[in-house]
Amino acid sequence: MSDIDLFTDEALRNPYPLYDELRHIGPVVHMPQHGVYAIPQYEPVREASLNWEVFTSTRGVTLNDGFNKATEGVLICSDPPDHRTMRKVFERPLLPAALKSIEPALKDEAAKVVQRLVEQGRFDAATELAQHLPLTIVSKLVGLGDRGREQMLDWAAASFDASGPINKRTTAALPKAQELIGFGLNEARPGTIDRDGWAAALFTAAERGELPAEKCPFMVLDYTAPSLDTTILATGSIIWLFAQHPDQWDLVREKPSLIRHAINEGLRLESPIQRFTRLTTREHELGGVVIPAGARVMLLYGSANRDERKYPAANTFDVNRKPSDHVAFGTGEHACVGMNLARLEIRLLLEELVPRVERFELVSAERRVNNMLCGFDKVEVRAVPAAGA
Repeated sequence: MSDIDLFTDEALRNPYPLYDELRHIGPVVHMPQHGVYAIPQYEPVREASLNWEVFTSTRGVTLNDGFNKATEGVLICSDPPDHRTMRKVFERPLLPAALKSIEPALKDEAAKVVQRLVEQGRFDAATELAQHLPLTIVSKLVGLGDRGREQMLDWAAASFDASGPINKRTTAALPKAQELIGFGLNEARPGTIDRDGWAAALFTAAERGELPAEKCPFMVLDYTAPSLDTTILATGSIIWLFAQHPDQWDLVREKPSLIRHAINEGLRLESPIQRFTRLTTREHELGGVVIPAGARVMLLYGSANRDERKYPAANTFDVNRKPSDHVAFGTGEHACVGMNLARLEIRLLLEELVPRVERFELVSAERRVNNMLCGFDKVEVRAVPAAGA
C-alpha cells in the first residue's frame, strides 16, 4: 500500500522518482487515495496487458466513472470479439502496406519543414516541428472536416486530462472532452466529414456489414486523440533527449541505422501515455499479490519502461539499446493501432535532421502537466547546422 499521489503538478512533471519508489514497494501497489491498484513493474504490466479476460477494458480505461461511462463504445474500451471486429476495419489505413502509399507525401513534407526550421536556426521542436506532420498530413487523411481539424489538438489534450481521477484538471477538461464526444456522435458523419477520409471509410465498412453502424461515431474519436498526442509528444521528447545528450546524437549521425533504436529508446524513457486502467473481472493473483474482483487497476507504462529488472541502466538514454519490447504503445490486444504511423512520422523527421544538424542546443523547455500524458509543451532549441548542410 502507498499514499503516493501521482497526480500532483510536481508528480506529473517528473513522475520517475515516484515510479522508482512504487517499483521498490512491489509488483502491485494498492493506492487507496485514488481507489486503484497500481502495477509499476515491467513483467506484471505486460502480463496484465495480455490477459484481457481478467483485466477488462469494457468498463473503461480511465480513472473516473463519469468519463468511463461517456467513452463506452470507443475502440480502446472494448475486448474481443467486438474489439477484433472493430480493429480489423479501423487499422486498415494504418497497416504497413497502407502506410507505404502515404510515405512519399510525409517524406516530402518532413523535408520541407526541417529545411525551413534549420534555416530559421532557432525553433520550438514541440510545436513547429512535432505538430507539423500530424496537423498538415494526418489530420487531412482522417478527414474530419475543417471544424474537426481546428479542434483536434484541444480535444485530444482534454480527453486525456479528463481520463484522470476527479481533480481540478479533470473537472476543467470534462466540458471540452464532452464536446469531442458530441462531435463524434452528432457531427462526424457522412456529409460533414471528407468522403475519402479514414473516418468516412468506417461508415462505408458498416454499410457493407463489416461492423455495427452504431460503432462508427465512437471509432471516429479513436482517430482523433491517438493520432496526435502520442506522435507529437514523442517527437518533442526525443529532440529534448538529443539536446540533453549530444553524444547520442553524434552516434546517430555517424550511423543513421540507429534512428529506429533511438525512437524506441525515446519512447521507452519518455512514454507519451503514462497509464491506462483496467477492471478485474475476478479475483486474480499477479506477482504474488491477490487483486480482488471488481478492482480498478492502473497499468503504469511509464514506470514499467524504466524498470531496472528489465532494462539495465534504465534511466540512461542509450541509442545502442534495442528496446523494441517497450510498452509505451501497450501490448497484446490493445497495442496502439497507430504505432506504425507514429514511428514513421518520427523516423522521417529524424532522417531529414541527421544530415542537416550537428547539434541541438537547448534554449528552454516546459513540461506538459496532464493527468495521463507525458511530454513537453515547449522544447526551444538552437539547431547548429552541419557542415555543408
